[in-house]
Amino acid sequence: MVRVGDEVSNKQVILRDYVIGSPKESDMYLTTGTIKLKVPEGSNAVLVKNLYLSCDPLMQFFMRKAEGPNGYLYYTPGSAI
Repeated sequence: MVRVGDEVSNKQVILRDYVIGSPKESDMYLTTGTIKLKVPEGSNAVLVKNLYLSCDPLMQFFMRKAEGPNGYLYYTPGSAI
């Protein structure tokens, strides 16, 4: 059984580069690291485990390179989706 403070395996889908057109499998890669199961003391935060990652059409918009400041937060190549 996993307990608070344990270190567990953490898979991440990483964006290779900005996407042009529809995203392809080659635009991303999977990496595995570790994460400590702990939230800041006194915080109202909740740590959840995602079982699946769904890549819906709206995400395609955030995978492209921003054309200037517009108020949206785009994905950054090299970071987790």
